[in-house]
Amino acid sequence: MPRAKNNVASRRRRKKILKLAKGYWGARSNVYTIAKNHVEKGLVHAYRDRKLKKRTFRQLWIVRINAAARQNGTTYSRLVHSLNEKGIAINRKVLASLAVDNPSAFTELVNYSAN
Repeated sequence: MPRAKNNVASRRRRKKILKLAKGYWGARSNVYTIAKNHVEKGLVHAYRDRKLKKRTFRQLWIVRINAAARQNGTTYSRLVHSLNEKGIAINRKVLASLAVDNPSAFTELVNYSAN
């Protein structure tokens, strides 16, 4: 009985990797063994950077909130503490967009939380 190599699955597996490597430079896009290494590395970076993206945006929001809070005579930490004491549950993303897009509403929020 002849040996079955399952060419269909092998070809599909290789095509999947080469499809993911589309647009890579040189042999990285059309030589399977090289493409496989670079696709795996790219997927590792993508996984890691999805986590980093969240961290980076949180830092950005905190910087924006702090800048707007200091224009209103307080600091970020005091503002967040007073909001928590007042029971105002508003996340940093919304606070930062409020500080940038609607400074008057942000000022009202700061004044309300300070009292």
